[in-house]
Amino acid sequence: MDMTDSHPVPEARAALERLREAVEGNCLEPGDGDYETARKVWNGMIDRYPLVIVRAASVADVAPVLEAARVTGLPLAVRGGGHNIAGLGTVDDGIVLDLGELRDVHVDPQTQRVRVAPGARAADVDAATAPYRLAVPLGTVSRPGIAGQTLGGGVGWLIRRAGLALDRLVSAEVITADGQQLVASATEHPDLFWGLRGGGGNFGVVTAFTFEAVQLPDPVLGVSLYYRRPYWRRALAAFELWSRNLPDELTTIVTFMPAPEAAGTDETWLIIRGVYVGEKEQQGQALLDRLRRAAPPDEQTVGPIDWVRWQSAVDDLYPDGSRGFWRNIAFSSMDEDALDTILGIAEAIPGRGTGVDIHHLGGAFARVPEEATAFPNRTARFWMTIYGFWQGQEEDDRLTAYAQQARAAMRQLGEHGEYVNFRAREYTRPITDFTRAIYGQEKYRRLQGIKQRYDPGNLFRENYNVAP
Repeated sequence: MDMTDSHPVPEARAALERLREAVEGNCLEPGDGDYETARKVWNGMIDRYPLVIVRAASVADVAPVLEAARVTGLPLAVRGGGHNIAGLGTVDDGIVLDLGELRDVHVDPQTQRVRVAPGARAADVDAATAPYRLAVPLGTVSRPGIAGQTLGGGVGWLIRRAGLALDRLVSAEVITADGQQLVASATEHPDLFWGLRGGGGNFGVVTAFTFEAVQLPDPVLGVSLYYRRPYWRRALAAFELWSRNLPDELTTIVTFMPAPEAAGTDETWLIIRGVYVGEKEQQGQALLDRLRRAAPPDEQTVGPIDWVRWQSAVDDLYPDGSRGFWRNIAFSSMDEDALDTILGIAEAIPGRGTGVDIHHLGGAFARVPEEATAFPNRTARFWMTIYGFWQGQEEDDRLTAYAQQARAAMRQLGEHGEYVNFRAREYTRPITDFTRAIYGQEKYRRLQGIKQRYDPGNLFRENYNVAP
């Protein structure tokens, strides 16, 4: 709904006026010059009109925003990078706390600790850590914010070497619903620390993340192998065998995607992309040679590459304002029946603006005990994502329908759990129903207990919500 013609009740208006006076940052309301720009998030399908957007100038602006939300009862959305596919960083008729200007990153090369502000993007962290040959596992592109990635999981190019982003989290500075400032770690508020690592934004506003980085070679070894449609099954079958005995230093993603427009063709390719982060490049080359002998690619690029370049190589595929709809599923079997299903999904890709990724898991990710974090599944070998990134509204129904149908086809092979950062929001039933399904009953009950302690009034509810 367009909020330019709406007016909050007098009590709420008075609270919002007090908020404007209490914060150092900008408070933007409908009609203000920057409001239209500020209300937008990455996913162009998300079209929300907040009553007020507070662009925080510092962490000191967080508490007044939380107080205003408590007093008014208005819905509150907390935004870091604004890249969440479900649009959880904005809300109609409520308050948006925008932390996107808080992007400082401090690296201690001696301890390999990296302290990151809540609005930082993966690119900010990479730029700060790369001079020390360090990295934090943060996704597969560099533009998304680190806050949502970490609180939801953080599946990326270092998942086998270092696990999820949340696995490298050492501590989090948090402001809770009642305004308390806490530090959550393995020794301080360990229940909250457990919930933050996978439970999303349900428990408070994280104002600083401290990670333990990992050492990387400089450069790393990157590979992209391209296969035309007649060779898809052979390549997938070879990949399945090859992926069973890989070292942690090699992480790969299988992608089905139509060629970009610049290629002069709309042919859909199977692409096996991988990055080897071991010190001995020749060992990585030998591993890749095994796959290339088993399934010779039609085209390939292999060679040393700077880590920052690798992490940002496909950023331009997903420009701000893209219209996105994502579904995901965890699975382990890639037998003949599974290959039939995967290839059926890939062959049905309707054209540019959609794709399928299959992340190879295991390694450090799988060695974290299932109960150690709130992340929903540690045992699956693969995580499949079906996604869209189109530009025109006229494509919404067709491309959304493809993602839904593909997810339904894959469900028969799936295991428990979903990854919240790879899931667009639905409005067909209460969000808590989806949340229970994502985490399973045991983890959901544990998250619910943490919610009851730190946010019993459910102030932080604009998310995959855990009801207190």
